[in-house]
Amino acid sequence: QVQLVESGGGLVQPGGSLRLSCAADGRFFGIYDMGWSRQAPGKQRELVASTTAGGSTNYADSVKGRFTISRDNAKNTVTLQMNSLKSEDTAVYYCNAVVQYPLGRHNGYWGQGTQVTVGS
Repeated sequence: QVQLVESGGGLVQPGGSLRLSCAADGRFFGIYDMGWSRQAPGKQRELVASTTAGGSTNYADSVKGRFTISRDNAKNTVTLQMNSLKSEDTAVYYCNAVVQYPLGRHNGYWGQGTQVTVGS
């Protein structure tokens, strides 16, 4: 079993910054993709940003130029730096990871979620 432990989040004013971190804890062979998704009240969960083991990144159009995703493969962590935050960024943010096991097996996991609220 793998746990994704998230930290960061909170309340910030519009235009401010927050940093989310997520660490994968458990027994596994490696990690393929890691990323962040978010879910606002009354809306479906949407992908915010993702990164492959090789470092390729992908962003939702709504956050391009404002958010930066990075990962440390040695520490099995992924970080989301969020700048120029807007009220529409308010949501619960979830870390996710596709974990690799021996013999080509893999499984996806989600974190418990962390609240990000942008407002005065």
